[in-house]
Amino acid sequence: MSDDLQGKILTVCGPIEPHELGCTMSHEHLYADFTCFYEKPKTPDGHRMAAFPITTVNNLHWLNQNPYSKLENMKLDDDDAIIEELHYLKENGCQSVVELTIHGLDRNVGKLIEYSEATDLHIVSGTGYYTADTHPPELDRMTQEDVELMFTSEILEGADGSAGRCGVLGELGCSWPIEANEKKVLRAAANVHSELGCPLTIHPAMNANGPDEAVRVLQEAGAKMENVVMDHLDVGYLSREEVLEFARHGTYLEFDFFGSEKGNCQFAEDVDFLNDAQRIQTIRHLVQEGFEDRILLSHDLHAKHQMMKYGGFGLSHIMLYVLPKMETRGLSKDVIKKFVETNPQTWLTFTK
Repeated sequence: MSDDLQGKILTVCGPIEPHELGCTMSHEHLYADFTCFYEKPKTPDGHRMAAFPITTVNNLHWLNQNPYSKLENMKLDDDDAIIEELHYLKENGCQSVVELTIHGLDRNVGKLIEYSEATDLHIVSGTGYYTADTHPPELDRMTQEDVELMFTSEILEGADGSAGRCGVLGELGCSWPIEANEKKVLRAAANVHSELGCPLTIHPAMNANGPDEAVRVLQEAGAKMENVVMDHLDVGYLSREEVLEFARHGTYLEFDFFGSEKGNCQFAEDVDFLNDAQRIQTIRHLVQEGFEDRILLSHDLHAKHQMMKYGGFGLSHIMLYVLPKMETRGLSKDVIKKFVETNPQTWLTFTK
């Protein structure tokens, strides 16, 4: 049933050969609703700042530190701005985007087809469920087999009422501790992953034990770690030594918060958020330890204030600033190419 996918990468506009993927951002959101993370402003001044239009510079300093306290900011729904971002991304040498908005975050595969056709960029869409607090009530009633059938249908037939098919499982959300429905989703994804040979990616709980626990559930269900990506390893909740220890599981290691330079993390106040220089230092350390074939890069753009139109770093930040910085820190062009070309192509290729 999946013969047309073996050795191919599945975009929303159909299968392509791996080499056609080109340079790739491995974890972004283009059309999504993250209002599930909304947090009321904590001060009178915060309420005043939240009342400003999203486009004004008068509250951007506040919004950068409190992005989840303005509902409008948490909705990616500006088609023109996203298309402009994607055009600029292609101008700067990138050919593909992995878009990981899934159930619970207002995914719209039809929109992704429109964006792909408007920009001539390849877009790979995800299927799955995010964290438990975004799960629809019907997931409680669904068996693991029901979930597997739904994932399989969205990969082989189409999603969101469109002909667009999903080319990756995830980002599959995990809380801490992992909740029962999240485990059901992980086990279902592991089975589909094994049956179809499709790629899989995990949003771990922001806890030092979160990535390990997600791996344990997947391994028990039979998933192959060499085709699994662990997201968000650069947020700051793991030390460099802990990231290196986790790397021995054999998953891909995704550094996907490039562009986010603040020290404070609004949704996890006990976490010291990393900056780009620290991310690059950690990656350099991993390369020295032999993990250059397991590293992926992205921005995890998921709110308006991160977009160029609204004063943010934009989808081209890695291409314009991060990759050149990596060279100045001793990483060769051949190694850097693996992060944004070879490794994404290998990960996203269906093996069955």
